[in-house]
Amino acid sequence: MTRDTSALPVTTTIDPDASAGPAGMLTQPGPARRALRRLLARRAAVFGLVVVALMALLALAAPWIAPFDPLATSWKTVRKAPSLVHWFGTDEVGRDLFSRVIWGGRASMAAGLISVSIAVGIGVPLGMLAGYVGGLLDAAISRLTDAMLAIPFLILAIALAAFLGPSLGNAMIAIGVTATPIFVRLSRGQVLAVRAEEYVEAARAVGNPPARILLRHILPNILPPVIVQATLAIAAAIIAEASLSFLGLGQQPPSPSWGSMLNTAQRFLTQAPWMAVFPGLAIFITVLAFNLLGDGLRDALDPRSR
Repeated sequence: MTRDTSALPVTTTIDPDASAGPAGMLTQPGPARRALRRLLARRAAVFGLVVVALMALLALAAPWIAPFDPLATSWKTVRKAPSLVHWFGTDEVGRDLFSRVIWGGRASMAAGLISVSIAVGIGVPLGMLAGYVGGLLDAAISRLTDAMLAIPFLILAIALAAFLGPSLGNAMIAIGVTATPIFVRLSRGQVLAVRAEEYVEAARAVGNPPARILLRHILPNILPPVIVQATLAIAAAIIAEASLSFLGLGQQPPSPSWGSMLNTAQRFLTQAPWMAVFPGLAIFITVLAFNLLGDGLRDALDPRSR
């Protein structure tokens, strides 16, 4: 005897991430939307994103937000403690520290973004060529990369900055060149993994030239780890810029920079500790925010993440 199941209720399971499309069909959200949803689900990453956005806004709007001229001196307000007028106090020549921290953030954010852009612009194409072409080109690029990675990051940046001369622009170039081997190695490894995939083999079989395969089929699939590494590299670049400015190889006085402000503050740690506290906090909070954002992006862009 068979049982009639036509009258039984039918239970339908709907994916909570799915959304109703036209004609009542269910459509899955795209990869970008899923990654954004995973990113926003992590509180630490959201905190980092908010702080980074706030620092970027302060850097861009520094001429309108800073209450005082960061270069204006006043012998009547030398080393004044934080107050309602001067929120972060003043320095050894009476300049407002709050204004100088805001303008110093402009130099640090610019150094981080520009230097990492240089590293990505040089390192990713070289790594893609090394991984896809192989042979002698791969060997030459890999050996040069290994030689540069054998030198500590900050030591190589200091050497290049000293060779180029003390200035913020030269410091950006030095940091960018020093960070390039990281992106060469990362992109090379990703290309070696991706070029063996079936869709790359199919694109090669139908006669696509190597340049089209690299740009159309391989590059979009290696971008997520590159984006994550770039976010983390910005934090390292900000520390490197502050270190170079502290040593006199970056932003030159009297232009404000968090590193040069710390260099000046070390002579007044007992008389005016606020001169070191606020630039140091700015570096700490900014670097922490970029690291938290980078960790969140790594989890959000990982296709195996749930």
